[in-house]
Amino acid sequence: MAAQSDSDDASLDERDGNAPRVDLVHEAGNQRYALRIGGQLICVADYRVNGTNISFTRTFTQPTHRGQGLADRLVTFAMDDVESTTDYRVVPMCWYVAKWFDEHPERASLLTR
Repeated sequence: MAAQSDSDDASLDERDGNAPRVDLVHEAGNQRYALRIGGQLICVADYRVNGTNISFTRTFTQPTHRGQGLADRLVTFAMDDVESTTDYRVVPMCWYVAKWFDEHPERASLLTR
């Protein structure tokens, strides 16, 4: 697993043997986090920044890839990036991100900092 980041984008490339390449990336210009498999866009988490808040407004996974834990991987990547690179307070406007926080109470500090 290799991790890369620069001032505008963070990314993670995960490979497992001969499995297709999985890329997790922060696309700051598009205000979203994205997960691609073999270069194909599979999952996104859209957000908007408002002052000191970052509101996650939507997550979407291609129907053929649902039920594989990909949205969880993407939201985990996004929260790790927000926590390590910003002082934003997360506002989970999307039901999936709200559910993710319910399932990860150890990350609740991101909601209130």
